[in-house]
Amino acid sequence: VLTPILIGVYVGPEALGGLLAGSLASGVLLAIFMANAGGAWDNAKKYVEAGNLGGKGSDVHKATIVGDTVGDPFKDTCGPSLNILIKLMSIVAVIFVPLLL
Repeated sequence: VLTPILIGVYVGPEALGGLLAGSLASGVLLAIFMANAGGAWDNAKKYVEAGNLGGKGSDVHKATIVGDTVGDPFKDTCGPSLNILIKLMSIVAVIFVPLLL
């Protein structure tokens, strides 16, 4: 939360614009990746549990359980929280940019 303020004060408004553009570009792509990867790993477990690739109890099923354990937080918490972080950084920058000019 302090990053936009610190960048704006110590480096300048141009750098603050670059920070916001970079965080928007990388944050949106990372959030989309996390949401899609989490859903894919969750669906992979369901696919194996339906009897494909050895079914329940196989080594593939054990691997998909690990993937589902990682995938659920990806799609349910990490991806959406990045969207909130991007919005928060933008709002903080908009509020404090008059002090920099």
